[in-house]
Amino acid sequence: MPRLLLKLSGEALGGSTGFGLDADVLTRIAAEIAAAVSQGTQLGIVLGGGNLFRGGDLAERGMDRVVGDRMGMLATVMNGLAFGDFLSQAGVTNHVYSAAAIAGVVTGYNRDAAMADIDSGVVAILTGGTGNPYFTTDTAACLRGIELGVDVVLKATNVDGIYDKDPKLDPQATRYDKITYDEILHQQLGVMDLTAIVLCKEHNMPLVVFDMSTQGALVEIANGGTLGTRVAVN
Repeated sequence: MPRLLLKLSGEALGGSTGFGLDADVLTRIAAEIAAAVSQGTQLGIVLGGGNLFRGGDLAERGMDRVVGDRMGMLATVMNGLAFGDFLSQAGVTNHVYSAAAIAGVVTGYNRDAAMADIDSGVVAILTGGTGNPYFTTDTAACLRGIELGVDVVLKATNVDGIYDKDPKLDPQATRYDKITYDEILHQQLGVMDLTAIVLCKEHNMPLVVFDMSTQGALVEIANGGTLGTRVAVN
């Protein structure tokens, strides 16, 4: 049974606008996950929070970065609670964790407890980032993936893989089927932030970047399909 860590951005949950929560999108992604889980895939999910709060503008106006990052962590908890409910409606047993517990709302993250959930077929929804400011949810996804011993970290995006240039701006952009972490660093490709890329490289953690809007994408990847771009050390 493959064990996967899926990173979903907050913007992905917001649908076409990238803001708020789009019920149709949540329903569709929950159905994709239900299909993967029904065939035995073990899954952890890390969520971003950019659909609910983005601290960049406030930081430019003088807000303390640490305060902004704390608010962003809370936004991921809100997304996790919402997505957990949609997974439950799709018949997928799940447990929402947060890097920082909120009494009566969400359980504090515990690696062993999350591991036990995943082992038993429960989807672990991991919110709150790393629990520390200055770290992105991309880094949180790579960290949790390494901690939980997953086979691969999946980054769901709105493009079908990694390109040498932005394909939305340059129609001549070339898509990679495979690429190494060193090549990403050398070409300064904006796949994930530097900390996340280096963390995966140092721990030999494979990464797949793919388009979550592709129907059946999660099941195809879980079954060993070649969807998206695969990133490895060599």
